[in-house]
Amino acid sequence: MTNTKKPFIHPKWHKTYIKTTYIQHTYTTNAMSLTTTHNAGFFSCCSIKLNNITDYFNAYSKLPDHVDSSIQFEWYKTQQEKHRDITYEYFEHYNNIQIQPETIRHPIHYCFDHQFMDYSTLDYTMIPIIKKYFSPSKQIIDMIDHFRDRYQIDYDNVCVLYYRGNDKITETPLCDYDEYLIYATRVLKHQPNITFLIQSDETEFIEFMTNQFPHNSIILKDHIRHINKCKSSVDIMMPEKNYEYSKYYLAITIIMSKCKYIICNSGNCSKWIMLYRGSGKNMCQFLQGKVFNQIPDPPTDPDPTPDH
Repeated sequence: MTNTKKPFIHPKWHKTYIKTTYIQHTYTTNAMSLTTTHNAGFFSCCSIKLNNITDYFNAYSKLPDHVDSSIQFEWYKTQQEKHRDITYEYFEHYNNIQIQPETIRHPIHYCFDHQFMDYSTLDYTMIPIIKKYFSPSKQIIDMIDHFRDRYQIDYDNVCVLYYRGNDKITETPLCDYDEYLIYATRVLKHQPNITFLIQSDETEFIEFMTNQFPHNSIILKDHIRHINKCKSSVDIMMPEKNYEYSKYYLAITIIMSKCKYIICNSGNCSKWIMLYRGSGKNMCQFLQGKVFNQIPDPPTDPDPTPDH
């Protein structure tokens, strides 16, 4: 006999996402499953899927036996493949990832709008869930290794300058480019030989930062998409490239998470850099006119020895 329980949806998202997110909890004997159907940008899909899983965990004090996200990531499928499940082209299947659920603190404090909070206060106790459901597939791992070698990325000597621009301004205020320089200069005082990894969907930001750091910056130029400042997105402007470049972007996101310093603004993409990082250490975040800085103050020069 199969029973269907009333979907558990975080109250905050009931009005906003009830049309795009449907969580189905069914159980046959001891089998329980979750289906998530939200479609939008790549990390928006991931954020809602994570929200669904954490809501399930909070409701049942266990992880679901089955998670079906086959309807998700529609923007990244061709018209001929709208019904194909591409989840595991990005992520290792969760059955292949072993974790200890008892190490996850209950309840988990997480919801979709945490993209707009201080990332140092994210509930990083849910990292085992990130590991189980969002570990990169073998294909993505190979891309990470290839990009690291091709662009000569030394994680311990890289500071990420990440700016999600364009249509993000319709969701949250965006800071000026030159505000990044205040904290990039702080990093340079820590590590004068630092290299800046410049990543953005906004062409003007890439050009601005490249001009500021012409000899000590990296752009993964053959594997990113960017457009002139506008209220649209690369996914909407270049849909024919979404499938290929979404894989590149997941790999680049994980690369950014491994770098020593991160300077970023706020949104789902930045949040996922931090979730893969597992902490807000050495991070500077711009959020709605405020700065949440976890990069330590640079060492001060000792007072010069007075003349005698």
